[in-house]
Amino acid sequence: MEKLYYSIGEVSERVGHEPHVLRYWEQEFDVLDPRKNRAGRRVYTEEDIAVVEQIRALLKDEKYTIEGAKQAIRRGKQGADPRTQIRNELRDLRSFLEDLRDAI
Repeated sequence: MEKLYYSIGEVSERVGHEPHVLRYWEQEFDVLDPRKNRAGRRVYTEEDIAVVEQIRALLKDEKYTIEGAKQAIRRGKQGADPRTQIRNELRDLRSFLEDLRDAI
């Protein structure tokens, strides 16, 4: 069963970056704006996680600078690169399979 909201720790594990990196990306990228719960903690939806994975792919896989990644997101470049889409889908599948393995 898929959760509706994920903590910053869960998201950081999923994408392989520390929580402080995600908080920094929030400051740099307008498209990344997770909600906060009543306690003031960030809660990420699947859509937020997709944005985080998009940013991670641009910065780490495709070696964009922060400014270049911002421009690519504005231009919608991410959707034009099918390799990145496939990488993200494979990463999601791997995460699902690891969760399934741990549940067994």
